Amino acid sequence: MDFFAEQARVRSSTRMLVLLFVAAVLAIVAAVDMVVLLVFGYPRHFVRLFATGQTLHHLPSLLSISTIAVLGLIAGCAWYRINSLSAGGKAVAEDVGGEPVPPDTQDPRLRQLRNVIEEVAIASGTPVPDIYFLPNEPGINAFAAGYSASDAAICVTQGCLDHLTRDELQGVIAHEFSHVLNGDMRLNIRLMGLLFGIMALSVIGRQLAWSGTSYGGRYDDDRGRGGGYLFGFLLLIIGSIGHFFGRLIQAAVARSREALADASAVQFTRQTRGIAGALKKIAVLEEGSQLQVANRHEVAHMMFGDVDNFNAWFATHPPLLTRIRTLEPWFRERELAQFEAQMHASLQAEPSAATGNDTSAVTRVLPPLEWPGQVGAAVLAAQPTVAPPPVEPKDKALQHAAALQQGIPGHLDEAARQPESALTLALALAMSEHDDLQAKQKRLIANAFGDDVQWAASKLAVDKATIPATSRLPLIALAFPALKQLPQGRLQTLLETLDAVVSVDPLVGLEDYCLVRLLRMYLLEALKPRQAPIDGQKKLPACRDSVALVCAVVATYGANDDGAARRAWLLAMNQALPGMTANWRTLPLDWQTPFDRALDELDGLMPAAKDIVIQSLLAAIRADGVVTPTETELLRVICASLHCPVPAGSTM
Repeated sequence: MDFFAEQARVRSSTRMLVLLFVAAVLAIVAAVDMVVLLVFGYPRHFVRLFATGQTLHHLPSLLSISTIAVLGLIAGCAWYRINSLSAGGKAVAEDVGGEPVPPDTQDPRLRQLRNVIEEVAIASGTPVPDIYFLPNEPGINAFAAGYSASDAAICVTQGCLDHLTRDELQGVIAHEFSHVLNGDMRLNIRLMGLLFGIMALSVIGRQLAWSGTSYGGRYDDDRGRGGGYLFGFLLLIIGSIGHFFGRLIQAAVARSREALADASAVQFTRQTRGIAGALKKIAVLEEGSQLQVANRHEVAHMMFGDVDNFNAWFATHPPLLTRIRTLEPWFRERELAQFEAQMHASLQAEPSAATGNDTSAVTRVLPPLEWPGQVGAAVLAAQPTVAPPPVEPKDKALQHAAALQQGIPGHLDEAARQPESALTLALALAMSEHDDLQAKQKRLIANAFGDDVQWAASKLAVDKATIPATSRLPLIALAFPALKQLPQGRLQTLLETLDAVVSVDPLVGLEDYCLVRLLRMYLLEALKPRQAPIDGQKKLPACRDSVALVCAVVATYGANDDGAARRAWLLAMNQALPGMTANWRTLPLDWQTPFDRALDELDGLMPAAKDIVIQSLLAAIRADGVVTPTETELLRVICASLHCPVPAGSTM
């Protein structure tokens, strides 16, 4: 899946959203104006005035007032809803009844969920999102929400925990991460606000109509109350226009993205069995992917599966069988019947020590789906099948992430799970191994946080030496959800102290720079989710100096000598800016501040230009045929700064 092509698609979806929203607003305004004319008796006036040739001088002003009132109502409601979700992904998750998954949970299913999400986050080079689950939802479904990766939340239903195997759960989570990486989440939150705005009239109309009937008013006997009832009833009808356009907008924006997210999950996990298995279980389960929560339609466009039985016009996802066949062309519908029988047989055979023969109290963990080659010949004899491909091994990035996660010592992993200990861990990771520098750093930490934090950080700094350098950024990614829970003032103090601790060494090392850069960027974006950067419009030639510096840093830290660095730099520059002349200069000792400015400028590039930059950096990294841990870490920080995923195949 091409991330940068996806960015272009998201912009196209945004334009479609704007056009449909404008059409909805115009239709609603026109309908309200017609209601105003009807309620105030203008049809009779028009007949009389047509006969006499007179005009209604106050009609334009009345229509102007109604038009402005409707536009103000829609805009105000949309603003209110978007503002209510300003906290980002966690606000959306909690709005639909999501409960946070504790970092120290002892529930094996919730523990597996955390492990899978953390593994995918490390592999994709993003911070670990907030993790939620919907405890009262038996259907299989999930969603990702937020403005950026820094404030993202991933929420799954209880049905995912009860019914999916680890590979299937990983396929679903990879699908949701594609929305995190492709920029779909910001569009989804905006869509929630716009839908709330154009559907507000139906709510107001329902209240007015209900008020009219509750007072027993009749139009003939009590014109005021009867008019209120009629006006409310007509607004309710007009609200159906907003409902129609709202569902149409959801379907138009969401349907194509879901098919692409399925493909992205396959590309990421390197196998179809996981996500295809989850879709098949949705197909055979009575609950399917449906939700029970009252506001399920508001989030229908961001879910893994349909939240309700929509008709073809308003369906937010392609048909299940279409999604399955896209992933597995050899799939035949008859296989579902066999699997359903296998599932029920498995459930009936499950023993229950706690409830005797009452299998309803048993957690329904469905068996893994059989590979088509294992299905009985009688099932497939009626239709020709396409031979399934051999099972591919798990993606190297996921394998590497799992190895890094498992290689983190238990006490460091525990320290990353709670806010205060995560703060201490971040400080420890930034401390130098040299005693003279460490003494100055300890004083800075003690002055900022006290002796207790300084002592705990010093202890963890000793343990830091037991882990490889490549584990430092993944460890920070694991600690990120806990760090976000710190008060804003304490977070600001942490960032200032980290800068001071790293600056004790006049020659700031690359590892320390990467650590502080990543933390500062993620935490500042998490503090103000709605201000997270969006796609820029700059073109590559306008940022030539910044491209040259970033390529020089990557080439220098990936080469053994100045000659090899120069060759790698020239290779990258020829790919990024072919035909442009540039002179190689040895990297200065104080490269960090100019490098910060260069990354900030490149983040303003348009997506296609960012793609060229990343591919050029990959050319520099691969110039000597070796990808070192230092290059991997540096590329992770650059991709995070440019708000794009780490390219596949760029890990060690």
